[in-house]
Amino acid sequence: MRLYHGSNLVVAEPRLVEQTRGLDFGAGFYLTTNQTQAERFSEIVVTRRKSGVATVSVYEFDLAAAEKDLAIRRFASADGEWLRFVSENRLLTYCGEEYDMVIGAVANDDVMPTVQAYLSGLFDVEATLLALKTRKLVDQICLKSEEALSLLRFIKSEVLQ
Repeated sequence: MRLYHGSNLVVAEPRLVEQTRGLDFGAGFYLTTNQTQAERFSEIVVTRRKSGVATVSVYEFDLAAAEKDLAIRRFASADGEWLRFVSENRLLTYCGEEYDMVIGAVANDDVMPTVQAYLSGLFDVEATLLALKTRKLVDQICLKSEEALSLLRFIKSEVLQ
């Protein structure tokens, strides 16, 4: 499976780092199957960090081995379970089962205002899910363990112009 990671630098040797802020699926190394999403995110990272250059690192991931050996949480859609999981991770309150890998929709800049409306109590679950149906959701894959990272092989990086 081909995966992409957007950053402000080449990430030839991915690693797990401590997170100081709440992310959709918790701490881990984030990737996507959508190259355009990775490109957009790399530009966001450059802007946030005010350093580097927008870069997409490309990898091959052994999904068959992951499905055989790892604890994987998959969200088929942005449903109530996905919303609950993302909300708890964003608020740093998730205390459920631990996974090696989580796959599902990304709460990107297009989706995040709707999730924020839910987190602040402006939307209930039903209104949030209804609003999310109008959005084009892109996938994300979060590798959360060294075992999962070991199945990822760096192929190349591409600097955006």
